[in-house]
Amino acid sequence: MRHNVHGRKFSRTSNQRRALLKGLLNSLLEHDKIKTTEAKAKTLRPLVERMITLARTDTMANRRLAFSRLGQKKTVKRLFETVAPRYAERKGGYSRIVRIGVRTGDAAMIAQIELI
Repeated sequence: MRHNVHGRKFSRTSNQRRALLKGLLNSLLEHDKIKTTEAKAKTLRPLVERMITLARTDTMANRRLAFSRLGQKKTVKRLFETVAPRYAERKGGYSRIVRIGVRTGDAAMIAQIELI
């Protein structure tokens, strides 16, 4: 039984998992939508929601916190100047996960995560 077991491991070490999610987060904030497996999209969604909520208040502390989590100045700039102002009036729910289909190689469910 999986009682109180949270998070997915994706058959990776913690450093590899952190790097994977950091790359997915950067790609999503840069391109507004990406295709990935459904499990990765579901893990990524709360991270994106938190980053956009953080970016809604544009302070130096929030920019530094975002940079520490994203690691790319270009993505941080886009997050604070173009992405976050779109959601100034919205309470939450900035992303959407749409199932696309099954990957032929390993039958993994492919989903598209996009910013609304």
